[in-house]
Amino acid sequence: MPAIAYQYPDEVRAIREGLDRFLKTEVIARHERHAALLDNERNLFTDDGRYHPDALALISEVRIAAARAGYYTMCVPADLGGQGLGNVAWFGAWERIFHTCADHYWLGHYVLSHWAFGPSAVLRQLTPQARETLLPGMMSGHESMCFGMSEPGAGSDAMMMKTRAVPDGDGWRLSGSKIWTTNSPYADYCIVFAITDPERAAQRRGGISAFLVPTRSPGFVVERVIRMWGSVGGNEAELRFDNVRVEPHQLVGRLNEGFSIAMIGVNLGRLYNSARSVGTGRWAIEKALEYSKIREAFGGPIAEYQGVTFPLAESAMQIHAAHLMCLNAAQLLDSGLPARKEVSMMKAFATQAGALALDRAIQVHGAIGMTNELGLTEAYKSLRKVNIADGSNEILRRTIAKEMLSGDIDL
Repeated sequence: MPAIAYQYPDEVRAIREGLDRFLKTEVIARHERHAALLDNERNLFTDDGRYHPDALALISEVRIAAARAGYYTMCVPADLGGQGLGNVAWFGAWERIFHTCADHYWLGHYVLSHWAFGPSAVLRQLTPQARETLLPGMMSGHESMCFGMSEPGAGSDAMMMKTRAVPDGDGWRLSGSKIWTTNSPYADYCIVFAITDPERAAQRRGGISAFLVPTRSPGFVVERVIRMWGSVGGNEAELRFDNVRVEPHQLVGRLNEGFSIAMIGVNLGRLYNSARSVGTGRWAIEKALEYSKIREAFGGPIAEYQGVTFPLAESAMQIHAAHLMCLNAAQLLDSGLPARKEVSMMKAFATQAGALALDRAIQVHGAIGMTNELGLTEAYKSLRKVNIADGSNEILRRTIAKEMLSGDIDL
């Protein structure tokens, strides 16, 4: 019996079913064929911390195959050449991907165009020239991008950024730095947010603009790959811009109004991270339940002990609630409502519930739960990370309280 009464539209149900087949043939099969590369960090990363070229080739293969199958750009706005399927489809597809792949079959994370890595509503205000010259490679999956927002002194409070774009003829010169920029060691483009009107920015009344900058531009420097969780490599990097020339056609949206573009991405990121948490949390609980049935201690399966099953029941309640919150927030967004309170509630609750489900699943497995083979620890690390990414849980609670104090008290 289904646990959730909500029925996805027929088109989204067909996509989720099709994803099952695609993930099996294009993702899981690649992981099985290339396990020596993809499952061993010593082979996966080079000495400077970047993905090995063979791994990058596999990522590109998955993106291109997904684009040809219609999955990669399914939620990209129709006026950019995508299917424009909206937030419910975005959540439903990502939840299915993470429920199937978690972090063990991580090539699956490239099946949909992630808002920070590829085309999405973030690029809806590209200039005609950029649409013609920069967009096609990303829509086909041959090229990717990254999202340059955070800085060493400007994380949750993005208005504190120091990166500047100063006028230079008909364009600009970009100087500054970014940090935690996911996919930046490998991206072809970076959407960079910079101060273009210091006075307005100081008053928090705009003054920030967005530019789509080729990473091969002179003065665009990947300073270092950021290694986290003891890994020998990584997907994040610190960037430096040394007087990078920016052409007029690289401006995204209106001058000094780039912050609204950034928030489009952040909202997509919050729904994505919530789908990631729900899907991975379900995967972890299922693994723990199956293991509890076969692992014996003191004369019987450990599933007979409340100390084992009650924590899993608690996480099941939380993941179920998070699943409903996500579907509700996605429907509100698709109806055109800002849903600031609901999106913040969803992301804070879902990411915490997902991380806790992983922790409990590891505990049920005991020592074997910490081995690389099961993929539980890698999944836990990813969900612990998303409790900070795209708005920390503390910032989200601040937003919830602010919205309620302003009169939005519908619960």
